[in-house]
Amino acid sequence: MNPVVRLKLVPSAPTPSKYDFEGQLRRRGIDLPPLGIDTLQVNITRLCNQVCRHCHVDASPTRTEMLSPEGVAKCLEILERHPRIATLDITGGAPELHPGFDGFVERAVEMGRKVMVRHNLTVQFDGNPQTGESKEYLPAFFARNRVEVVSSLPYYQAYFTNAQRGTGVFEKSIEAMRRLNAFGYGIPGSGLALNLVYNPVGPYLPAAQAGLEAEYTRELKDKFRLSFNSLFTITNMPINRFKLHLDKSGQYDAYMEKLLASFNPAAAEGVMCRTLISVGHDGRIYDCDFNQMLDMQATDAGGKALSIFDFEFSKALARRIRFDDHCLGCTAGAGSSCGGTTA
Repeated sequence: MNPVVRLKLVPSAPTPSKYDFEGQLRRRGIDLPPLGIDTLQVNITRLCNQVCRHCHVDASPTRTEMLSPEGVAKCLEILERHPRIATLDITGGAPELHPGFDGFVERAVEMGRKVMVRHNLTVQFDGNPQTGESKEYLPAFFARNRVEVVSSLPYYQAYFTNAQRGTGVFEKSIEAMRRLNAFGYGIPGSGLALNLVYNPVGPYLPAAQAGLEAEYTRELKDKFRLSFNSLFTITNMPINRFKLHLDKSGQYDAYMEKLLASFNPAAAEGVMCRTLISVGHDGRIYDCDFNQMLDMQATDAGGKALSIFDFEFSKALARRIRFDDHCLGCTAGAGSSCGGTTA
C-alpha cells in the first residue's frame, strides 16, 4: 500500500498593490515615524444633517454612532495629563449633534487648549435630524469659547457646492457664514478664525491653495460681502463613499494613477499622522481619520491596539504609523491634510 503523502501548504505572501504607497517610500528611502502628538482629533459622532457625495466618513442623518460620556471624559483626562497635546480637533459627522459636544468644548477651553470644530455650516439651520434640536445658537457659542471654526465650502458658486453636498446647501452655507461674520468670525483683528475647506468636485487634484484662496476671498467678498481667514485644500480620499462613486463611474484606477503620478516626497514628510492621533466613537485610536474609516487601528511597538481607555503617551508616540494605498491622496501634488497643503 502506498503511503499517504501530506503536503504542507505554505501561505503565499500577499500580492503588493500596484499602487503600493509603502513601496514609494522605500524606493526613495523615506521613513515616516511620528514626530510628536500635538493634536487630539476626536470623531465624536457619525450622525450628520447632510449626505455629501465625497464623505469618507459615510456620515448621514441615520447614523447612530456616538462617543460615550466615558469616552469624552477620557479624552479630557488625556488632555489634562498631557499638556504637550495643545489642540483638540473635534470632528464627525456633524460634531455639534453629539449631546456632550458643548461640555466637551467648554472643558477643553478651560484647560487652555486650542479647540477646532469641523463645522458644516448648514447644521445651524437644519439642527438635529433625529431629535429636532435647534443649533442656531452655535455662532454665539463658538465666539464665547473662541473656537476655531473649520467649514467645508466646495466652491464659491452654488452649482458646484450643491452638486457635491446637496440641493440648497450653498445658500444655507452663505447665510451661516454671514451669521459667523456677525459674531466676528473671519473679521481682521477679532482673533476669531473661520477657515474654509475646498474639496474638488470629482476625481481631480485640488488647484494651488494660494491661488484658490485668493479667488474665494475675492468672490465671497464681492458677491456676498463675506470674510474668512484661510482656505484649506484637501484631496478627496479614495475610500468609502467617494471610492464607491469612483468604482461606479469606472474612474477608480484613473484616479489612483493620477495620485501615484503626483507623489511628492516633500508632501510625504509633512503628513498629518506624524503629529496627531485620531480617536473613534468607540475610543479606539488611529493614525488619522482616514485610517479610522478603514478600521486600521493603531498599535504600539508590541502590537497591542491603542485605545483612550488605557492611553500611554510614550506608547502612542513610539507606534509605527500604518500606511496603505489611500495615503497617496495625502502625498499627491502639494499634499493634503486637515490643515490644507503639506509641502
